[in-house]
Amino acid sequence: MTIALLRLVAALQMLLGVLYLVAPHWLLARMGHSPAAADLAYPLAMLAARFLAYGLGLWWAAREPSAHAPWVRLMALIQLIDLSAGAFYTATGVVSLGLSALPMINAVWIAAVCWRLGARSEEPTSELQSRVDIS
Repeated sequence: MTIALLRLVAALQMLLGVLYLVAPHWLLARMGHSPAAADLAYPLAMLAARFLAYGLGLWWAAREPSAHAPWVRLMALIQLIDLSAGAFYTATGVVSLGLSALPMINAVWIAAVCWRLGARSEEPTSELQSRVDIS
């Protein structure tokens, strides 16, 4: 179940990455955003690169989440930033709740899953401590 949940999160990130890379204006329109200027395709492509790279990293980390705790826990941080931005822009009237509700709900469950699954199973030890039995 752990691997499946993290791979679902990774797949969502990669899907967003592909769509922001190849069809950013279509994606924004389907989400209900105002039409974006054509020159925004470039920064959206840069955003897409991050979605794709992080999605791939998270897919890889899903095999052993506790060994890749920083990757997994940083996705929780990303989602909390997304949630905060959504709450701010909704509260200030920049976007409607209809536009922000689903992404904010997704941010909550993804952050919770990644925080929980990114916990290390044991305290890290130094390389020397792991090689020397001092008991």
